[in-house]
Amino acid sequence: MSTRSFFSISYDLILKNAPLSYDLYVNSSSIQDKQKFIRLFPSGEILEAFDLEELRKKYHQLYVPEDQRKAYMNSLVNSQEVADEEAVDFIKETAIEYLHKVFDEDKEFSTELLSETIHGCRDAVESMIDVLDDYNIDSLRGLIGNLSGHDFYTYDHSINVAMYCITIVRALKKDASRAELMHAGLGGLLHDLGKIKIPTHILNNPSGLSDREYEEIKKHPDFGIDLLLSGAGGIEDGIDVKTIGRVIHEHHENWDGTGYPNKVKEHDIHLLARVCAIADFFDAVTTKRSYNKVLSVGQALEIMGKTSGKKLDPTVFKVFAAHVKHSKVKSPKELKMADHFDPSIPYEELPIEEVEKMFENEDFGKIRVIAQEEEKAEKAKNKVKSKK
Repeated sequence: MSTRSFFSISYDLILKNAPLSYDLYVNSSSIQDKQKFIRLFPSGEILEAFDLEELRKKYHQLYVPEDQRKAYMNSLVNSQEVADEEAVDFIKETAIEYLHKVFDEDKEFSTELLSETIHGCRDAVESMIDVLDDYNIDSLRGLIGNLSGHDFYTYDHSINVAMYCITIVRALKKDASRAELMHAGLGGLLHDLGKIKIPTHILNNPSGLSDREYEEIKKHPDFGIDLLLSGAGGIEDGIDVKTIGRVIHEHHENWDGTGYPNKVKEHDIHLLARVCAIADFFDAVTTKRSYNKVLSVGQALEIMGKTSGKKLDPTVFKVFAAHVKHSKVKSPKELKMADHFDPSIPYEELPIEEVEKMFENEDFGKIRVIAQEEEKAEKAKNKVKSKK
């Protein structure tokens, strides 16, 4: 017989003066590390503000059953009293709960675990779509900046990429269906699924990867599609496994065909994979990891622009850049990202290079001198002729 699990919630994020869509529980056990949950308020009942304050005085923490997480998450998204940052923070925690199930080294991967993860991630993405309804790419940057961070960069990065993918698709297609947005977000959330099979010491090594370690990193798109297809039979209806799989498998393919794993190019790369590549790049260079400095938005767009038509889809990037406000800072140096830059790799310093200017080291002075000498000689010649 399985034991019902619960998650704790903040008193400030409990729906008041309206019917609850979830049950409220308290842990009545006085023994440390032992739990005995008793229901205080059933779903459908109205919890007044006064009642909530009385509960706060009596109980340190309230809980909701894990199987009602989606209902609780929806209540946050739909509440006028809950700030977007608070709602997205909970959505983010929910996504992390599920991502951790497959990334946890102590757990053996299984198709059942993958199906459960994708189901939970879909719930998180559906809530993302609702809460981001009034956000564009530019305002999403501010929202992401206000969210709490975690020690494992892969989690935060995947969630940010999912949110950027949703907003980019909305910018590309004003009438995008909910299914299209869901697949964009879910593809972004799971794009690095294959990193489950990459050793953690490689994923989190900022001091530089050996050629052998980088070749291992480059296997993660293949690992990811294999893992997804291995559990495809258990994935719920309504999720197009082929579409999600192509995002996972193709998000490191380059527009000019120089990417990996299969050197696919241009429109042979799935549109959502091309969207994911832009979201992946932008978040990697503008969101701080513990070991590197980030670029300003203006610097990021300038540098990404130099890869447009090479690494990135030029049309999608043009739309993306048009929706991001930034200040253009004049710099004496023109910068570009090194060709070997890969958003999957941790860097102590981003591999940014100065653009070599044409004729920068040429001596144009000699040409000017020759011209001046010729001009003097011509004048002298004319002077002699006039005397004759």
